[in-house]
Amino acid sequence: MSIIARSRAGLLTVSVLGLSVLPACVGQGGAPANAQGTVQTISAADKKQGAEAHPQLLQEFGGAMTGPQAAYVESVGRSIAMQSGLGNASTDFTVTLLNSPVNNAFAIPGGYIYVTRQLAALMNNEAELAAVQGHEVGHVAARHSAKRQSAATRNSLLGALGTVLAGAVLGNGALGQIGQQIFSTGSQLLTLKYSRGQETEADNLGITYLQRSGYDPRAMSTLLQSLANQNALDAALKGTANQVPEWASTHPDPASRVRAALVRAGANATGRTNRDAFLAGINGLTYGDDPAQGIVDGSRFTHPVLRLAFQAPNGFYLVNGTRAVAISGQSGKGEFSTASYSGDLNRYVTSVFAGLSSQQRLAPQSIERTTVNGIPAAYGFARANSGNGQVDIVVFAYEFGPTQAYHFATISQAGQAQQFDAMFNSVRRINAAEASAVKPRRLSVVTVKAGDTVQTLAARMAFTDRQLDRFLVLNGLTASSRLQAGDKVKLVVY
Repeated sequence: MSIIARSRAGLLTVSVLGLSVLPACVGQGGAPANAQGTVQTISAADKKQGAEAHPQLLQEFGGAMTGPQAAYVESVGRSIAMQSGLGNASTDFTVTLLNSPVNNAFAIPGGYIYVTRQLAALMNNEAELAAVQGHEVGHVAARHSAKRQSAATRNSLLGALGTVLAGAVLGNGALGQIGQQIFSTGSQLLTLKYSRGQETEADNLGITYLQRSGYDPRAMSTLLQSLANQNALDAALKGTANQVPEWASTHPDPASRVRAALVRAGANATGRTNRDAFLAGINGLTYGDDPAQGIVDGSRFTHPVLRLAFQAPNGFYLVNGTRAVAISGQSGKGEFSTASYSGDLNRYVTSVFAGLSSQQRLAPQSIERTTVNGIPAAYGFARANSGNGQVDIVVFAYEFGPTQAYHFATISQAGQAQQFDAMFNSVRRINAAEASAVKPRRLSVVTVKAGDTVQTLAARMAFTDRQLDRFLVLNGLTASSRLQAGDKVKLVVY
């Protein structure tokens, strides 16, 4: 969670390997299209809309990274985007490496392309990086955002979230605003996804751009396989069913996309991958959470800048986002965040309730005052109706200073709100020593030495669980893979 004040960037639609747009940006400004409907130029209207959305997206996704890694990602992105015919020069495109710990990539009209550092770390060569960026440019070139505009108009945010939260306590989307906040923080499951056909078309366009650039077009398939493997690992780490991947349920089945991309590219295709250049280009990237936005370590969240920490309940997992920390489990969901604070905790709790739903007017039945580990606190409770029956909503707020407060907002089936009590009572201030002990993880490219195996290298990963699985997924390997002296692999270290 960033210390930057929360700012809604409008109705964002985000999915891995899926275009993200703001509704105001979905038009293509009347740019000419060929018989296949692909845009041939970046219009002035596109440029204006993209320029307006760009700062909001940067704030939404952790800001833009700078330095040699960002410059490398930018150079590859501009080069592959030129293959689309959208721009006349590489400078027509703005390519950004985002400081975000989630696997994501997206683009918006106007020549704006985005890749998160976490997704860059998952890739294994330059052709895969070009494949990601080419896929996103393909969405723009095929005018998918414009074709989805009517759907965006027909479907409200809350209605779309009803499908996103299928099986969760939110039911048919009642209290959808809290659902929006929870899931947007993890950049996982938002609204207005592209159709299966559009995702396949973007895959195919990306492959075409790879071929035009001389890259190995099979990189689209290997990239999709890595994403599928990472999703399965994430599900295992969280103890959840591997049902809905980060690139959303409306995308084609990952396995079928892998196969289709390989068929489209050709099993015997060739081309450059530039693996060594890629590994050199991303070496040293921050991996996982940035301490400036707080660190999730298992079920514990620690923010060394804000000097606070808390513990998730048993059976729940945390996802750190730019604006909030999501708390997710089978029996309830929540978020930890902040809002404007004037010094009145009661008013703060009431205002948070008021912002949780646009369908129902929510207000606490009462507000109780207390202290938690010496921190002044207040909490309120409300029971509301949802499509699956009644639910309990709790807002628990903490005063960290005369103008600074933080809060949990949780939702669970009626009668189960107490499952969050231990978490509410775990919030505490941390001292300078604890804050300084929080270290970031980073990506380190190492050369395999004689005698090294996947097992010995995995043991060097900066994690206490599933080291081998993490190492294999990170490097696109299997348990039977054999390494040779001189090979280069990625490790995650402190």
